[in-house]
Amino acid sequence: MNHTDSVDRICILGHEYAKEVVGNLPVVFRQRYGADSFMGEVADFLCEWFSPTPCLQVHTSGSTGTPKSMWVEKQRMVSSARLTVSFLGLKAGNTALLAMPLRYIAGKMVVVRAWVAGLDLWPVTPCGHPLARLAESPVFAALTPMQVYNTLQVPTEAERLRQVRQLIIGGGAIDASLADALRDFPHAVWSSYGMTETLSHIALRRLNGPDASDWYTPFAQVSLDLSAEGTLVIDAPLVSPKRLVTNDIAEFNAHGQFRIMGRRDNTINTGGVKVQIEQVEEALRPHLSFPFLISSVPDPKFGERVVMLAASAVTLFSPEIVAAFSPLPPYWCPKQLIQVTHIPLTGTGKPDRAAARRLARGLKG
Repeated sequence: MNHTDSVDRICILGHEYAKEVVGNLPVVFRQRYGADSFMGEVADFLCEWFSPTPCLQVHTSGSTGTPKSMWVEKQRMVSSARLTVSFLGLKAGNTALLAMPLRYIAGKMVVVRAWVAGLDLWPVTPCGHPLARLAESPVFAALTPMQVYNTLQVPTEAERLRQVRQLIIGGGAIDASLADALRDFPHAVWSSYGMTETLSHIALRRLNGPDASDWYTPFAQVSLDLSAEGTLVIDAPLVSPKRLVTNDIAEFNAHGQFRIMGRRDNTINTGGVKVQIEQVEEALRPHLSFPFLISSVPDPKFGERVVMLAASAVTLFSPEIVAAFSPLPPYWCPKQLIQVTHIPLTGTGKPDRAAARRLARGLKG
């Protein structure tokens, strides 16, 4: 069966479009919304989606290395969408905010979920304040931590965010202060776990309410295990044709839930002691008022040396730095501080670890 056989139309901003007319939408939307509009990109993706080819191309964010492209099966994207829709209980006619770039799987999957479930898709040009111009709150929204943080800084936008019935946050780590700001939200707020290879998320955890947890609950028909190196192994045949061995160091609880401790490729081996970058950043974040990242540089004695990239004029001897470092184990403390104009991020807002390493080592590109 063709991936589009079961549903023959999509709803966008309250208007239904049959798949037979989708081919006209790139011209119609660009005339209506502008030649370079995000709506034009939405129309282009719909043409690709409703084409008879069984696969389409997606791009990874490149947070730990060079971004890459890959081909994914549309039918598996449909399966992924159904898993999310079922888990969240989304119904036909619910509104769904699309505020992520369509170059990446997260944006594409918002469109596919809307199509699968008969949701009313609300496209908004991806930006730091996606709710700024909305007159009302959508039922469902998928945003990055940066978008959520920015939205919370503006009272009117923050109130719209509070009224989203199902809010999924993905594409980056959610630090403790952001989680605290979301804890009293009246409706469901979720942190997602997934990657391009799993066609967006395969597990969610609640950030608010009585069910709030540090542990992710995998979707039905997703089996998980640990590799010999302690990294998460994902067996999800509905969304991926092969078993995926990730670089995410994980642990399980007695209920089959899991949490991520950090990435295997974000481990610094300094003098034989392994330091997990994410753990250092999490420990420092509540005490520092400026953007920063932890990275490493080669060291002739210890193999690697822990360093900090700081978008600030601070030094290792600044009172804020000294106070933040004082509770840390000695081997966690950065031995060098490198001032940068900005912290490198990927196109999806994640820390660009590869770029950070290049900056730390004084390399360009």
